[in-house]
Amino acid sequence: MSLEGEPAAYPCGVQRDEGDPPVSEPTPVRLVLVDDHAMFRSGVKAELDHDRTSIVGEAPDVDRAIEVIRQTRPDVVLLDVHLPGGMGNGGVDVLHGCRGLTTEAGAPVRFLALSVSDAAEDVIAVIRAGARGYVTKTISGSDLMRAILRVGDGDAVFSPRLAGFVLDAFGASAGEIAEVDEELDRLSAREREVMRLIARGYQYKEVAKELFISIKTVETHVSSVLRKLQLSSRHELTAWAAGRRMI
Repeated sequence: MSLEGEPAAYPCGVQRDEGDPPVSEPTPVRLVLVDDHAMFRSGVKAELDHDRTSIVGEAPDVDRAIEVIRQTRPDVVLLDVHLPGGMGNGGVDVLHGCRGLTTEAGAPVRFLALSVSDAAEDVIAVIRAGARGYVTKTISGSDLMRAILRVGDGDAVFSPRLAGFVLDAFGASAGEIAEVDEELDRLSAREREVMRLIARGYQYKEVAKELFISIKTVETHVSSVLRKLQLSSRHELTAWAAGRRMI
């Protein structure tokens, strides 16, 4: 920072001449917040540096998110992974609905996933769908601010533990990735949640309590998962998930 009365320094110590144009301040990152909990969106807004970000829209579900993002064409979308609406795939549906969208400046609209989930299948699904990064909701406000700015600049950003999932998945053979992804793509976001808990040994009533759904709904999801994955029992489901390091 220059002292009062001294010329402002350019990067690398180059001094600004009197005839040079004034140094412009960085343009704030135009940001859309997508999360189905209004209180969480309010908390995020309170943590952000409003000199460096500008909130241009918010959305609580898939359909509204696609509408707002297409209208505002922001630099970065802070995207929850599990959202109501759409085809039941949460943030992945939003990414598919905004594929190829650009900002007014012609840069791609970039997505940073922010979720309570640290499951490998959630991370891989949104990265495959086009997200530039994935962080969990335990992130500090300052780290989230840095992540948003980095994604806005085109960098990929992950919470430390989650980066390993991406490296493992995309470092595997193409055939292995294609096989696992094809199977996971058959399941909705809710079915993947139920599958993961059942594979970890949760009872139906425990899954219902964890996900705030009825036991009957859990049974329906389990039947659907087994049918789509062509499995016949919970034991086979556990083995299937364990073989893919999902539990």
